[in-house]
Amino acid sequence: MTYMAPEIKEGKTYKGTQVDLFSLGVILFIIVQGIFPFKEARKEEYFYGLLLNGRFDTYWNKVNGNSLSAPFKDLILKLFSYDGNNRPTMEDIRAHEWMNDSSYNEEETRATLKAELNRRKPPKTTSRRQSASPNKVMASPSPVKAASRQALNNATSAIVNKT
Repeated sequence: MTYMAPEIKEGKTYKGTQVDLFSLGVILFIIVQGIFPFKEARKEEYFYGLLLNGRFDTYWNKVNGNSLSAPFKDLILKLFSYDGNNRPTMEDIRAHEWMNDSSYNEEETRATLKAELNRRKPPKTTSRRQSASPNKVMASPSPVKAASRQALNNATSAIVNKT
């Protein structure tokens, strides 16, 4: 439900690319922030309502996003636009300031993420009794969440730039 653009929720006619870009914004927000940006894209939903009513400072405070870069916030707000015609195109996204951060270091980012993933690998066991039950979910934070915000911003930028 969170990924659905408002025009879908309201049963309006929509353009596929515009609703896909809304969903892209939701996914990008989750990757960077580690939480959903709102429950549903409805005017009456608290968090989405904050955005629609221009209460951005309150929104960023509530989602612990005060430390996010201004360019990232700008891009996300554009992607979350209520009116699909106001959302950026892929060309706009590729040209956006957040996507063109000159401080991005692909090798450093890759090394950071790889080290974090290796750190989180479960230890090898020799006995079946020592291994975790397949029915139990191991509770640990996402390796992506553990990477620095800047590294994640830049890694996402590289992925989108390559498409």
